[in-house]
Amino acid sequence: MTTLPTPVSNPQCQKLVERLNESALKTQEFFQSIEGDQWYVQVYTEGANWSVFQILGHFVVTEASIARLIKYILQGLPGVPEDFDMDKFNEREVNCFSKLPIEMVLQRFGERRAETIELIFQMDDADLAKQGRHPWLGVAPVEDMLKLLYRHNQIHQRDIRKVLAS
Repeated sequence: MTTLPTPVSNPQCQKLVERLNESALKTQEFFQSIEGDQWYVQVYTEGANWSVFQILGHFVVTEASIARLIKYILQGLPGVPEDFDMDKFNEREVNCFSKLPIEMVLQRFGERRAETIELIFQMDDADLAKQGRHPWLGVAPVEDMLKLLYRHNQIHQRDIRKVLAS
């Protein structure tokens, strides 16, 4: 993944770009360290029952869908519908990656993250403060949605580490 220069005109945006760049590199390094059958180890035993590979696919889906959600909010739309079923959405979307090579899914994560960062380059403080409905946070500012992108990945990576270490 190519690291993008950080915008200097807005400190909040600069910090977000730095964190998203840093976390993307760590995520890519983490997944590049996964070997062989580890990709197919089941990480969760409730709900989605995802494997390590499916979690990587989930990262790609999340990155693309949250960037799209933020674009809608910046256009004045309310965000996801109140009755949005995040679990059904995740299951449907993550399964789209099941036949793709691991390297391609990892590359797509980097591409989606770069697109998210490009979106931030177009933002100012007013954009970061705009609120919309997020599938997990509820009504929240765009800035919190962007912060959740890297925190979300950290949580799943921690879960993967625990399972692979046992």
